[in-house]
Amino acid sequence: MSNFEISELRASSVTLAMLSGLLIETVANGGSVSFMHPLQPEAAEAFWSSALAAATRGERLVLGAWDGERLVGTVTLLLDCPPNQPHRAEIAKLMTCLSHRGRGVAVSLMQAAENLAVKHGRTLLVLDTASDGGASILYERLGFTLTGEIPDYALKPHGGLTGTKIYWKRIGARVPIE
Repeated sequence: MSNFEISELRASSVTLAMLSGLLIETVANGGSVSFMHPLQPEAAEAFWSSALAAATRGERLVLGAWDGERLVGTVTLLLDCPPNQPHRAEIAKLMTCLSHRGRGVAVSLMQAAENLAVKHGRTLLVLDTASDGGASILYERLGFTLTGEIPDYALKPHGGLTGTKIYWKRIGARVPIE
């Protein structure tokens, strides 16, 4: 397994192009990350521009996994929760380049996201993944608990319906919130 550098991503034309390329590749290969195939580069760039702007405002953290100069994976930690949920964060948009799957990129990204969630005072992580072809095995291996499955939740990138599985995990110190 290679060593990957994990870092918080900020807006730049290079980062935006790499993130957009990763999103397009993921969708083209059936990844259920909220977009339909074919995903146009302008739509991918608009999504990441908005996501990185939200990161600048502190509403989320966008992490990247680097293999040298190449961005090979990303995950987003959503921090902007309603006032009655300051203790939780949500994992979103976990993606790994096809060339780097099975090499520990996703595990490294998830561990970094969990550590950052704890640093931000979060004690609960939640996420969802597609029932068909999602990352359930990975999430369960990382200690997430399956809450349930919602059938026909979303369209697959190439058409047809898929359910979604909802997961949660307690992290960090559990302290009462007033």
